[in-house]
Amino acid sequence: MKKFVKNYIGKGKKVEGLEIIKINLKISDIVKFAHKYNDEDYISLEVARLQNTDNFGHDYTVYVNRLEEEQVSEPAPAPKKPTKKSKAANKETSEVPF
Repeated sequence: MKKFVKNYIGKGKKVEGLEIIKINLKISDIVKFAHKYNDEDYISLEVARLQNTDNFGHDYTVYVNRLEEEQVSEPAPAPKKPTKKSKAANKETSEVPF
């Protein structure tokens, strides 16, 4: 089964006083995600706002969303739960003849 996987490749910050987000990316990370369309090379990036600013002041994250084959593993069998016996079954019944 295929599913989308986010590959995080960088972070960025808003430029103070402007509506610009500055991001920094390593070229070696970007090149891995290049793809062809109409005999041209493209890289599709997605930029998303972080819920909380990180320790370096970054407000945004950059990632490449790719459709990848998911490894399907056999589900492990559920461990069997011990069956509970009723209290009556646990008590030993002994009859004493009179």
